[in-house]
Amino acid sequence: MPSRLSGYEKAAILLLAIGESAAIEVLKALDQKDIRQIGTYMGAMVNVGHEEHKTVLKEFIELAGTSGLSVEGKTYLAKILNAALGKDKARRILNSLNTSENAGFETLKTLDPASIANMLSYEHPQTGALILANLESDQAGQVLSLLPKAKRDAIVYRMATTEEVSPNMLEELNWVLQEELRIGGGRNAVPVGGTGLVAEILNTVKRNVETDILAALEEQNPELAEEIRSKMFVFEDLENLDDRSMQEVLREVSKDELILALKVAEEPLKEKFFRNMSSRAAESLKEDMEARGPARLSDVEAAQQNILKLVQKMASEGRVVLGGKGEEQMV
Repeated sequence: MPSRLSGYEKAAILLLAIGESAAIEVLKALDQKDIRQIGTYMGAMVNVGHEEHKTVLKEFIELAGTSGLSVEGKTYLAKILNAALGKDKARRILNSLNTSENAGFETLKTLDPASIANMLSYEHPQTGALILANLESDQAGQVLSLLPKAKRDAIVYRMATTEEVSPNMLEELNWVLQEELRIGGGRNAVPVGGTGLVAEILNTVKRNVETDILAALEEQNPELAEEIRSKMFVFEDLENLDDRSMQEVLREVSKDELILALKVAEEPLKEKFFRNMSSRAAESLKEDMEARGPARLSDVEAAQQNILKLVQKMASEGRVVLGGKGEEQMV
């Protein structure tokens, strides 16, 4: 009955009703826990009846529609999650929507980070990697920060080098977790890690923890460490630099490279650069950008990467400050 719809069920029906573009914007504003709950209902939907449709829309508009919705919930959910969150995050969420099939991992998420860290200190690093890959990124980051350095480095290396495992392996681990946590249920999920997930987790830890982990990874596999670094810091993140740092970067970057790099940048990021130049330099840059003809996307991306490498080098030298690493702010 419509009157028995939960909040998450109503949210799922509304997202189906408002269309993909609007649904994507809504999802961007939600945290992953809410997305999982809504996705559980949305993924199971095939048709939404007129009465349910009408009941939900009445909470947002004065007149309800005159027909129900005919949808393929799982297909629609996959589209909007991919668009809103990217393929890696979407894939992990889609493969963990049915909590009854991942009961061990889901119960683990209710534990405090210290309890999970204590458990992992006795587990093989590969087991630890699989467990952390099934936690939320912020929770996994807290757990990593509590682990001994050797154990932490070993787990992160295995996470970064393991993107998928066999369903049987996860079924067995899920069963073991159920036994340890005294719960029932459990089947499989396949996506478990990769460099994207490691980058996401490292973005939540303090700078010294991140530095130690990446240094250890670099000793074992420099290419792997570089790939993780590239995924942790993207060109759009430069908008978060403080003005002093941005001005320091502008003293070092070449004008030709900046013209290329800003070609496909969003307006707020362009304005960030312009605000930190003299008015004459900003006008000159704008004119040069307008005058420059089409450029290959590969050249634009290369210019952006060169600037990012420069900024990272300057950050390592203490010349600029990169935010968002779980550090306390200076006041």
